[in-house]
Amino acid sequence: MDLLIVDDEKIIRDATLQLVEDAGHYAEVAIDRLSALEAVRDGEFDAVLLDLNLGPDKGLDVLAELQKKRPALPVVVFTAAATISAAVEAMRLGALDFLEKPFTVEQFHIVLARVQKHRSLAVKVAELQTEVATHSPEPVFESNDPGMVEALDILFRAAPTPASVLILGESGTGKSVVARAVHQRSQRAAKPFVTVNCPGLSKDLLESELFGHVKGSFTGAIRDHWGKVKAAEGGTLFLDEIGELPLEIQPKLLRLLQDRDYERVGENMTRASDLRIVAATNRDLAACVAEGSFREDLYYRLNVISVRMPSLRERPGDLEAMADAYLKFFADQCGRKISGFHAGAKQLIHSYSWPGNLRELRNAIERAVILSRDGTLQVSDFPASMSGRDDLPRSKPGASGEPGGVGDPISLEALERAHILSVIARSPSLSAAAEILGIDQATLYRKRKKYETGGD
Repeated sequence: MDLLIVDDEKIIRDATLQLVEDAGHYAEVAIDRLSALEAVRDGEFDAVLLDLNLGPDKGLDVLAELQKKRPALPVVVFTAAATISAAVEAMRLGALDFLEKPFTVEQFHIVLARVQKHRSLAVKVAELQTEVATHSPEPVFESNDPGMVEALDILFRAAPTPASVLILGESGTGKSVVARAVHQRSQRAAKPFVTVNCPGLSKDLLESELFGHVKGSFTGAIRDHWGKVKAAEGGTLFLDEIGELPLEIQPKLLRLLQDRDYERVGENMTRASDLRIVAATNRDLAACVAEGSFREDLYYRLNVISVRMPSLRERPGDLEAMADAYLKFFADQCGRKISGFHAGAKQLIHSYSWPGNLRELRNAIERAVILSRDGTLQVSDFPASMSGRDDLPRSKPGASGEPGGVGDPISLEALERAHILSVIARSPSLSAAAEILGIDQATLYRKRKKYETGGD
């Protein structure tokens, strides 16, 4: 955890700092109201340890300001015996706990454990909110496809063990969903499930995101930072699209897998880790090893338990059940009474190749539910590209003589979105799509996430 210690007595600050570091956490210190508020403004902390007697500053006033700036930030107050009533008032104002001075090491560790439990619950809530925000139905791990049944059987048998897991498959086949399911079936289920999107950041930022950094280690490093490895302590670190991991970072990940230790960027101190790694990629890692873009030793370390998620076109027996599940979910979400699919729509669903897999199926049915005019989904409710139609509104031919789509009365943003999603759906990998579109892969990854979640 990252903690902020606010106390005007140097002896207390230094002693508390030592206790925090001995417990394997990180802490910064502030000596008064202004430095405390500045630290909270500039950095991210998991909790604040606040002395109620700050000389000319009133601890309760500082607590109120902290609560205003960061309502969800847990605060533990330090107080002397003479001000227990102030500690009670602090609890009433939102403090998580209090410690009476002088306190023992055991008492401090008990309070620290409470803070850590509170943080774990907050992480769980955040994960649930993220799941809700994705607007996806509850995953169903049942299948009529032998390949899918075998993959799930291997994953769920391996789930209770500490073994690393590698999930292969095309984009949109549900790799991140089954990765979370492995975590939920493991002995680490009560701990965090932390995702790192490997293509989403530059090499330098990705290294910091993974392992953390110390203040001053690079331009913009204004304070020490713990990375996702620390955030996943005790739980699962999910490395999405690991095939895009830069070569320069791969040796550090190999060390984490082999020796269970790491170093933050700009720091020489070796730190131990306790986590499980689950990785996923749509690339052929064996081919990447052969061409030299992926380390062979890292590949074999990751490949302890490996499964391939079948594409949607390989699972015709599951197609109708999944389509029905999406229809029910989005109909309930939109408040629409839709009984099912028209015969033509059913035939379209079965005849289409679904290059975007589950992600494309989900989006197509969500669109159809929204546009449906009656109690069944028609062919016309689905994207025109699925049946070879062209439903884009046509402008009258003009002097420009531009082909259909260009110059039509639709926004540039809508045209870009449709084009990018179409290229992604028809490309074998995100890197291939980025090359076709002529943009950076990290930029393409962020655009895809924006389109899928509806964010800005």
